[in-house]
Amino acid sequence: MAISIRSQWNRANAVTTARIAIIPFFVWALLADDGSNATWRYVATAIFALAAGTDKVDGYLARKYNLVTDLGKLLDPIADKALIGAALVGLCLIGDLPWWVTIVILARELGITIMRFIMLKHVVLPASRGGKWKTAVQVGAIGLFLLPLWTFPDFVTVIAIVLMGLAIAVTLATGVDYVVRAMAITRAPGYERKSSDFA
Repeated sequence: MAISIRSQWNRANAVTTARIAIIPFFVWALLADDGSNATWRYVATAIFALAAGTDKVDGYLARKYNLVTDLGKLLDPIADKALIGAALVGLCLIGDLPWWVTIVILARELGITIMRFIMLKHVVLPASRGGKWKTAVQVGAIGLFLLPLWTFPDFVTVIAIVLMGLAIAVTLATGVDYVVRAMAITRAPGYERKSSDFA
C-alpha cells in the first residue's frame, strides 16, 4: 500500500512535520554548556514542551477537519519517537540519565517502528490509545529531568525518578500489546488485502 505524500499533505501533517523540525533546536539548547546552565535547561524544557504540545494540535486538526490520513498515522508516532529519543540521548550525554534507560525505551520504540514499516504494505498501524498514554508518561518524566533539578528541592528529583520508572514500565507493556495485536492482524483471513486502521 503506497502512500502519496503530496495527495495527503494537509495542516495537521504540517504541524507534525514542524514537531520534527524543531528537534535540533531543542538538542542544541539541552547540550549548551554541557547541560550545566540553568537558563538553557529552562529553554530546552520550554522547546520540548512546545514540541510535545503540537501532538495535541495535529490530532485536534485531523479530527475536527477530517484530515486523518495514512501519512499522518505514520508521521505522528515517528515525530513522537524522534522527540523522545533526542531528549533521552541528550540527557544521557550530559550525565543526567543512565544509558540503560535510553537503551530500553529506544529498543522498544525502534522495534515497533520497524514492525510498522514491515506491515506498511498491507496495513498502517497508528498509535494505539495505550501508546498515547505511554507517550504522555514519557513526556512528563523527561520534562522533569530536563529541568535544572539541582535548583529544586530533593523531592522533585524523587518524583522525576518515580515517573521515569513508570514510563519504562508502560513503554514495555504497550510494546508487548502492539506485538500481540499485530500478530492477530497478520493471522486474520484476508490480511494480504487488508489496509484498515489498527484501532
